[in-house]
Order: sequence, then structure tokens, then C-alpha cells
Amino acid sequence: MRRILFTLLLVQISISQSDGWGQTGHRVVGEIAERHLSRKASKAIKEILGNENLAEISNYMDFIKSDARYRHMNPWHYCTIPDDKTYAEAGVPEEGDVIQTINRLISELKSKQFTDEDEAFAIKCLVHLIGDIHQPLHVGNGEDRGGNDVRVEYFWQSSNLHRVWDSGIIDGQQYSYTEYVEWINHATESEIRDWQDDDIVTWADESKALRPQVYDLPDDKKINYRYNYDNIEALNRRLLQAGIRLAAVLNEIYG
Repeated sequence: MRRILFTLLLVQISISQSDGWGQTGHRVVGEIAERHLSRKASKAIKEILGNENLAEISNYMDFIKSDARYRHMNPWHYCTIPDDKTYAEAGVPEEGDVIQTINRLISELKSKQFTDEDEAFAIKCLVHLIGDIHQPLHVGNGEDRGGNDVRVEYFWQSSNLHRVWDSGIIDGQQYSYTEYVEWINHATESEIRDWQDDDIVTWADESKALRPQVYDLPDDKKINYRYNYDNIEALNRRLLQAGIRLAAVLNEIYG
């Protein structure tokens, strides 16, 4: 029994370390997108998803990681761009990555020719992955598994850098996802236009550009209030950009 419990714990740790944002973060992205959908797009998506909305389906790709049939999708949650290379120079791995998969899903949703399952499944994947690419550590440097190997002490608890950005900082605000959206959903019209004009590689480049800030850690790797203070604005901006851009993609497809 002890061995079984230990194995289950390792599986849970493995799953949680590879999430793009934690559950709250993904729901924030989905809810922001929901509020920026055109009326036509909102109606079309509701007909496809039924009683679920974008916030409710935003964590679906993490949920299905427990099913071996979807294990081949794990590399789709991230991409690798070393510090000294561009995305084009780094190249796309054979198993695919988040940029390639987002582009494919958009194409499939426009053509209605789906590689994996059906239209609702494709929307669920797209919502999640657009959130993922905006999490800075899902554009990895190729050296530390997107910060998973960077052990830190976060508010006096053992953690790793990836988990801090997935959920630690967000959950530390002690907001529900709807309260979080009310807090940050204040993009200007010019910001919305600029963000929605950017291409998907630009989204990844923005995450890469945050690395100096993300990896700015004290020698003892003990982080708490100051690290939150220095990074919460950038983190909230990434959540907001993800939601605004997700809405633009869905409006283009359905609006």
C-alpha cells in the first residue's frame, strides 16, 4: 500500500509540474476570453460546448493527462527556444510543440477537418494551449525542464520555479478566478489592438523575453514577498494577453 501511495504521489507531482498555469490561471484566461467574444462567436461556441463555458473547459488538457491515450500530447504544452536562438533556429521537434499545435488547431477549426476527435475537443485544446504559451516557463531554455529543476523555497515551503509561476503567485492572491478577472481585465483599446495583431511566435518571444526577470533569484533560492512584488504585474499581463488573444482567435474563426 505504501508503494502504491508513493507512486500516485509521483504521478501527481509530474502532472502538476507540467501545467501551463494552475487551474485558477487557466480559468482566468478562459473567462477573460469569454468576456471579449463577439456575440456571433459566443453563440456558435455555446452551441458546440453546450453547458460549459471557456473557463470551465480551460483545464481539460491537463485533466486528460491521466489517460494514456493522450500521452503523446504532452509535448504540445510547451516549446523550447534556447537563449541564443530564435524559434526558427531552434526548430520544431518531431513530436510537435505548442506553437505548431496552436497553428494546427486554428486551421482545423476553420476547415472542420479534425486530427483528434471533434470540434469541441479542438476548442478545449486551443483554449488551454493559448494559455500555456503565455506562461513564461512554457517557453523553455532547454536546460531545466522549464524551471522544474530549479528548486526554490517559496514562502518557506519547498517548491520549484515552474510551480511558482503555474500556481504559487496566482493562488497566493486568494482570489476566485472571477475575482481575479475583475482585478486585471482592464486592457485599453490600443493594447487590445496591438496584442491581437501579434503572431503566435511573438507570443512565445514575449515569454522568452521575461526569462531574466523570472530567473532573478537570490543565491539561497528563498523567495517570498519581494519576488511576488517584482513579478505580479508581468504575470497578470500575461494572463490578460492570453485571454484577449484567445478571444481574437475565436472571433476570427466563429465571428
